[in-house]
Amino acid sequence: MSRLNEANVLLAKEIIGRYPRARSATIPLLHLSQQQNGHVTREAIAHIAELVGATAAEVLGTCTFYEMFKMEPVGKYVVNICGTMSCQLMGADELMHHAEHVLGVKAGGTTADGLITLEHAECQAACTEAPNVQVNYRHCHRMTTESFDRLVDDLRNGRLDNEIPPHGTLARNRQHIPADKAAGVASPDAPAAPAWLTAPEASA
Repeated sequence: MSRLNEANVLLAKEIIGRYPRARSATIPLLHLSQQQNGHVTREAIAHIAELVGATAAEVLGTCTFYEMFKMEPVGKYVVNICGTMSCQLMGADELMHHAEHVLGVKAGGTTADGLITLEHAECQAACTEAPNVQVNYRHCHRMTTESFDRLVDDLRNGRLDNEIPPHGTLARNRQHIPADKAAGVASPDAPAAPAWLTAPEASA
């Protein structure tokens, strides 16, 4: 299903309700769409635009700005190999060549079984742990060709299913804020600050 399904429409409306302006929910709804479909579809872009009161072009612009959103199908696992300076100095280029050989695809490709998509990545903010690899944005530090082979074997045999959910999964447990615990949403155009933002006066 390309548009958000019925259950996710209800969730989308709950998420939108957390923001003073509906458009502020665009990124969470893109994540929701990607979790549902495995990637963000054109139909979902249009649907999200309807829900937040934006144009499809505006939602598309947000989607394509961020690397984590995919607009084409990817594998169950997206393996990113960092190629920036620290990782490159520690052997990231060799690691990428090895990964392409082991997986039988070039960077940007997906294995024939649809399990693994291999990608280049920019800095993953773990320069002291180079060379760094991420699987569905979970870090794997100080990767060697041998540890990469073990990683691929573990992924193919399901040994990491409890640690690494399929690509697009936001979280195993979704946060829910009860109505009586919510801070409240006030329009940014309101003349006065919302009550929850106003600090109580100090007692004399």
